[in-house]
Amino acid sequence: MHKVELSIPGVIDQFYPQTAFNTLRLLERAGCEVSYNPQQTTCGVDLYEAGYWEEAKDVGSKYLNDFEGIDYIVSPSLTEVGMVRDGFNDLFTNSTDHNKCRQMQRNIFEITDFLVNVVRKEYFGAEFVSSAVFHPACARWNGYQLQGEALRLLNQVGGLDLIVSESDHTCKIGKATKAEYVPLSVSWGNAVVQHALDKKADYIICQDHTCLMHLQAIIEKQGLPIQAIHLVDVLTAGWPNI
Repeated sequence: MHKVELSIPGVIDQFYPQTAFNTLRLLERAGCEVSYNPQQTTCGVDLYEAGYWEEAKDVGSKYLNDFEGIDYIVSPSLTEVGMVRDGFNDLFTNSTDHNKCRQMQRNIFEITDFLVNVVRKEYFGAEFVSSAVFHPACARWNGYQLQGEALRLLNQVGGLDLIVSESDHTCKIGKATKAEYVPLSVSWGNAVVQHALDKKADYIICQDHTCLMHLQAIIEKQGLPIQAIHLVDVLTAGWPNI
């Protein structure tokens, strides 16, 4: 049995608590023993992307301490894991936390990576009778080269008419674009949503909460007949409520 410590970004904790709970349920169904430290705080990605590296280092140092000595750290956030595996190099290389950083980089996993490549389980009995476009988060290219793990899991979901996006548009919410280039971010997000509408999809499945928030805000503002949903919530759809 894999012993797992769950890492939940503050945004998911505050705005998508069901996604956090479903991550726990998914790991337990995969046969893992799951723990959660309620004292954990952010990895500092927002400060880092805004250019406040010293402040990000302070916050990131606490994050390292929160998960010190844990063999498997699993998160539903590509942004968070990408920050640890890539951004932490800028903050902690050759610092007093260098070794802690390297250990965490080896031990932290995004949920689909962990399920497919560590637990080696892809079927979880989900049922989601809808058509959906899968939107791969651009954060995956930031220090985290996934190889289609999400699609392998989604292909096991009963009733799901999965449309693999042919568009190369990202939603453009990452890094400074969300603050400094709002029109560009909105324009690219609109393109993602319109692509899904053109495909007659009911949902846009997001692998990262930043994409989810951005696309859902566009959808709600325009009153569009589509919804954004986190991949974890699809992988646990149709399960009995607890």
